[in-house]
Amino acid sequence: MEYIGLVEELAALAAKKGLTVSAAESCTGGLIGTAMTSHAGASSYFLGSAVTYSNESKERLLGVPRGILFAYGAVSRQTAACMSKGAVRLYGSDVAVAVTGIAGPGGGTAEKPVGLVYISVSDGTRTVTSECRFSGTRAEIRVQTVLSALRMLIDFIEG
Repeated sequence: MEYIGLVEELAALAAKKGLTVSAAESCTGGLIGTAMTSHAGASSYFLGSAVTYSNESKERLLGVPRGILFAYGAVSRQTAACMSKGAVRLYGSDVAVAVTGIAGPGGGTAEKPVGLVYISVSDGTRTVTSECRFSGTRAEIRVQTVLSALRMLIDFIEG
């Protein structure tokens, strides 16, 4: 529950600014939603999280263009950016965070190794995307992703 402090900070910030938040998750498989809803009263600002693990769900639910997925892959800066914008549209939230990456232990390549994660935050107009390189077990990479996603979301909202 390393994320409790960050979730409390996000909840206070969202309340202060009157903002709603959503998420789109691939490699974390719902852990961002779990973190958000661990805070009592999350329904006042958190609208939901779409677990879009497959390319088809990224396309269908979030509107990630097939051409982006084909040209850059599911684990890419471009896909993450489309996912965060898609979550804003899907939920009608003020801001959204999206994550896509390779948590391992398999699935990595020389070009896209295990631990490569892209995190994107968008308000539908402004989008910030970051490439992260995490290490550890699958569980550790997923937790590091959640912590980094929450921190990025807070930083984005703070401006």
